[in-house]
Amino acid sequence: MGRLAILGALHEEIADLLAAMDSGAAVHRIAMRDFHVGTLWGTPCVIALSRIGKVAAAATASIVIREFGVSRVIFTGLAGGLHADVEVGDVVVAHTLMQHDMDARPLFGQHEIPLLGRVRFEADAGLSKLLQDSAADFVRDRGVADGAPRVQPRVHAGLIATGDVFVSRAEEAQALRERLPDALCVEMEGAAMAQICYEFGIPFAVMRVISDRADHAAKADFTAFLENVARVYTAGILAPLLKSGALSGA
Repeated sequence: MGRLAILGALHEEIADLLAAMDSGAAVHRIAMRDFHVGTLWGTPCVIALSRIGKVAAAATASIVIREFGVSRVIFTGLAGGLHADVEVGDVVVAHTLMQHDMDARPLFGQHEIPLLGRVRFEADAGLSKLLQDSAADFVRDRGVADGAPRVQPRVHAGLIATGDVFVSRAEEAQALRERLPDALCVEMEGAAMAQICYEFGIPFAVMRVISDRADHAAKADFTAFLENVARVYTAGILAPLLKSGALSGA
């Protein structure tokens, strides 16, 4: 049974997963990071805090692949909504990811990763479909939690844009919308992790919960969502898949 890696940039995004690991889990300290290796709801896993940003995410992905021999990687966490159809509380599962701040012109095309000849990285279709379906079940149940109707969150699949900037000004967000009209949301790690998995030939998926609209209210919205909601979404979506063995891999 292959081992699954689950990564998140902030502790709150993976806290409930760490708490649910079997008591025999071991912690390996590598490159100032703690890698929790054990079983989570019956599935062999390594869970790690990548920290924030592209370099941190790429380093963590490299370590779980090289040191722990994982067969697949999932990155989970929060993101700022870009597309008009994406609202706070929605879930976005990546079909593709790109680095919106990569620009090596005139040596290479805008957004092209130098020497790889790629702008976008495709997430594993099967793994992404599992996340989409489980997220759809989760948000449907959440919409009527405690017997009180709520605004129904939605699940989207498409392009996620990654860059080393926390987008918190309306003009920054609008510039991204104009340059990347099909981008659903913006975050700071996914496409860097995707590049590493692509280079190593490891299937991956990225799931993001929308915490804000990447505007002037982003800091306050992100902080509140992180403290109160992020861990609930992550565990709620991943638990059924882990318990069923759907994420165990080959």
